[in-house]
Amino acid sequence: MQGVRVWKWQEGELIHKHLITMAQIDQTENPGFPTEVDNYHSLFPLEPPPANRLQKTSNFGFITSCYKAINSKDDLPYCLRRIHGFRLINTKCMVLVDMWKKIQHSNTVTLREVFTTKAFGEHSLVFAYDFHAGAETMMTKHFNDPSADAYFTKRKWGQHDGPLPRQHAGLLPESLIWAYIVQLSSALRTIHTAGLACRVMDPTKILITGKTRLRVNCVGIFDVLTFDSSQNNPLGMMPQYQQADLISLGKVVLALACNSVAGIQRENLQKAMELVSLNYSSDLKNLILLFCDRKPCVGIQDLLHSCCTTCFARFQKDPTWSETGDRYLLKLFRDHLFHQLTETGTPWIDLSHIVSCLNKLDAGVPEKISLVSRDEKSVLVVTYADLKRCFESAFSELLAASNGQL
Repeated sequence: MQGVRVWKWQEGELIHKHLITMAQIDQTENPGFPTEVDNYHSLFPLEPPPANRLQKTSNFGFITSCYKAINSKDDLPYCLRRIHGFRLINTKCMVLVDMWKKIQHSNTVTLREVFTTKAFGEHSLVFAYDFHAGAETMMTKHFNDPSADAYFTKRKWGQHDGPLPRQHAGLLPESLIWAYIVQLSSALRTIHTAGLACRVMDPTKILITGKTRLRVNCVGIFDVLTFDSSQNNPLGMMPQYQQADLISLGKVVLALACNSVAGIQRENLQKAMELVSLNYSSDLKNLILLFCDRKPCVGIQDLLHSCCTTCFARFQKDPTWSETGDRYLLKLFRDHLFHQLTETGTPWIDLSHIVSCLNKLDAGVPEKISLVSRDEKSVLVVTYADLKRCFESAFSELLAASNGQL
């Protein structure tokens, strides 16, 4: 029954995404809406229009709007982020745009192109990104409940009844927070290694696709909007911006741990850290302190080290977790798939071998397979049916441990 429910959910999710991708605006009700913008057509607004046309966003300092559109060159959907009333004067900033276009990471929304247009009746700057149907922002998913801020706002500082709540019902599981940290830190590592800075590490600019996949959105916009033409080196400020990225990430993690963006306000920081101390591990608390403390020595490698220490040493940090029982067979099977060597010692990769073995594993066929240990002192003969059982058993163990942390 659980498999049926999962299949039904996936089917409904696919239908929902398809409907969003195919949505079109009624031109008879919106006569002033452009039918084409540069190489894009079939525009459909993804956000409600601003209540006040003069109201600027708190993030970019300009009025912005977002559309789904189809590119006439490849017939694929894209997300267009329009900056209203912006005239691009200096094209030197396109050096940074070209750098962003080269970054393709599973936890960022890829920037495809930037162009200017007057199709909306005024000068506009448009950023074209990959389109992820059904995505919602972290702000909408996790911080859309006004009552969650009540702990920080309904009473004056220090005037709360009794001790701070332990394992408050509204708090997120720590395993989910660490999953988010790993994804965001991985994105920052790629961005910083490329010599760029994210500059949009904010819950309103982090998309959630599927159940827990994060993607940093709107990358590159600040680099264009705030480009200083008098600066000889457009990358000169990147170290300071990269440092700010880490501080912003610390604030995002703190907000997630408190289930409230009010917790990151300066007057609430002490109360927020007390809440974290009572409900989460010291590793999470120390990481938040590390990256909210504005220490110039902190870098992305420090963050990755902290993540690795906690996230990749599960089950009481036992390094032998995969060395016994069913899990050991799966480890040998992984080596059989991906880590075989030729007679000369070079890696041997055969896609047909990998696909064939995985298909047999999925079907659980009774065919036998020989698995050799890395020291070549042990040979185990098992069937694909045995390996499938081992896989299901190990996965159930991981799932049970995850549920135990909720």
